[in-house]
Amino acid sequence: MKTKVIVIGGGAAGLMAAGTAASIGFEVTLLEKKERVGRKLAISGKGRCNITNDADIETIIANTPGNGNFLYSTLYSYSNADIMAFFEAQGVPLKVERGGRVFPVSDNAKDVVDALRNFATKNGAKILEDTPVKRILTNVAASAASNSDAGAVSGVELVNGKKLFADKVIIATGGASYTGTGSTGDGYRFAREVGHTVTPLMPSLVPLVSNTTWVRELQGLSLKNVAVVFRAGKKKIYSDFGEMLFTHFGVSGPLVLSASRHLLDYDYSGIEMFIDLKPALDEKKLDERILRDFSKIQNRQFCNALDELLPQKLVPVVIALSGIAPEKKVNSITKEERRTIVGLLKNLSFSIDGARPLVEAIVTAGGVETDEINPSTMESKLVPGLYFAGEVIDVDAYTGGFNLTIALSTGHTAGQIRGQTQIGDGFK
Repeated sequence: MKTKVIVIGGGAAGLMAAGTAASIGFEVTLLEKKERVGRKLAISGKGRCNITNDADIETIIANTPGNGNFLYSTLYSYSNADIMAFFEAQGVPLKVERGGRVFPVSDNAKDVVDALRNFATKNGAKILEDTPVKRILTNVAASAASNSDAGAVSGVELVNGKKLFADKVIIATGGASYTGTGSTGDGYRFAREVGHTVTPLMPSLVPLVSNTTWVRELQGLSLKNVAVVFRAGKKKIYSDFGEMLFTHFGVSGPLVLSASRHLLDYDYSGIEMFIDLKPALDEKKLDERILRDFSKIQNRQFCNALDELLPQKLVPVVIALSGIAPEKKVNSITKEERRTIVGLLKNLSFSIDGARPLVEAIVTAGGVETDEINPSTMESKLVPGLYFAGEVIDVDAYTGGFNLTIALSTGHTAGQIRGQTQIGDGFK
């Protein structure tokens, strides 16, 4: 009799787990609460889907501040190279971009979703969409030998009251962010109900809030090729180069999302953000550039003198912060005032006063305690036959394809169904 496996969640981790389990002969049913699988995956990377990163495994772990060491076994068992080979074999050619980020050549996340879904169904996995789960079922008698208080897994009960029985259950429900895609934190509740510890949930890779008035007035302004530094007092927390965006609440964009994970330890408070608007020029060269610009427009007022140097929306902000009278003629601006302008362009600073809520985060930091999961199999140490995969586990990484690497690798490992065997009653 085939071992019956239920996978809860149709994201990257769940689809990989279902396809892997089905490919080695298990009878697999995947339960997805929403009307279609892969909804979060389909919008990841602005719809392009950053599948993985081509860095070595040590670098991937170094980019996983949330319990990266837990991943050694799974990544060496199913690495980022294996993930890339998998998608190529599924007919999704890949390309590598800046920072080792790996995308489908098509730049279409739908191709990634389709590949994972086809992998599962072609291997015989049954996918039931619009099928939310209420709770995990366990059988205390069947696990007496394991000393499990909760009992061994025996299946799941659906929200509609129907019970599906199985020998193994894989929880791959995602985190508690982007709730519209189905990641509403159900997996944490399932885990708690059978005795697992869930560490505090926090937003990671999330836009940041600033109460500085002029920051919010710049809503919609995107800056490219800028350098940023985040500091707590004199301590430098994070620095990077790239693109960012001003919003109605503060700041967002790739630079900010990457930085946000580093600010978790500071509770997103007491932080200052510094923007170098001209990172290609040191202060001396920037001063020379300003002098050249000013020499062409000596009789123009200062308020009309920065158009070639800055985006139009930023000009009045820099003028106000400089303290220089807007109507002052350019040929009257002093060396000291010019030094002030240079300082603003090289260190435009403002406070970071918090982060947007968890539901707006790309990734959830926190989750099922890693000490309660076997890192070689993803099986629960507390509940025989229960497995975890993906974001529901207390593991999270920076941007760059690392989080999807974790989802796909742990999904594959969980789908191997290695561990204790307990035969249930089959589907009813």
